Amino acid sequence: MSQNLLKRIITSFILLSLLFFISFSHQNVFIIAILILGIIICVEANSLFSKLLFTKILKKNSFFDKFNSKFFIFNIIVFCYIFFIFCGLSYEIHKSEGAVFFLYIISICFFTDIGGYVVGKTVGGKKLSKISPNKTISGTIGSFLFSIIPLLFLLNIVYLDLTPNFSNILFCLLISLVSQSGDLFISFLKRKAKIKDTGKILPGHGGVLDRLDGIIFAVPFSYLLLKFF
Repeated sequence: MSQNLLKRIITSFILLSLLFFISFSHQNVFIIAILILGIIICVEANSLFSKLLFTKILKKNSFFDKFNSKFFIFNIIVFCYIFFIFCGLSYEIHKSEGAVFFLYIISICFFTDIGGYVVGKTVGGKKLSKISPNKTISGTIGSFLFSIIPLLFLLNIVYLDLTPNFSNILFCLLISLVSQSGDLFISFLKRKAKIKDTGKILPGHGGVLDRLDGIIFAVPFSYLLLKFF
């Protein structure tokens, strides 16, 4: 096992343990933790987009006031999405469905990431897309397979009457799909900005946005599934 993979796995499970503690703490602790995450994500997204825009503008020799207007609009969009949609719906799921179910959704995303990394590095094979050269088709399949692990273990430990039927498996696969799509989207932006990581806070992962890129899209999507289907 490579040192980077070991760091990635250890960091993931430390984060899961920390999230477990936060989720079962007082509601105010959960709110504060989510808001802190939101702030860090906004800061890293701000840095990412500034590099992305700055690179494009230098190539086009445009005026810097164009950069400033686009940069301001982007920050407003990111702020609204992160705090009103991601943070807001995280709180709503945690409040209405409970801490266990919230952890269940996050675990699907975590195991999606680990499955893609482990299977992709182990099996290798054809690349998935030019957007993220390190991602492979085998890794994508691994992500889908690993995303079912929380269903088989986490919920069955807590809810003994829950069975891995078609609808529950489909829920895991859809969350995994959105999580992987979010990962690809942020990878696309990083590639355009010519950076590897959005930060260096988390060993093996880079920045918080690198770690939560799929989660910030998967959580709101899971809320839609719960609400309308």
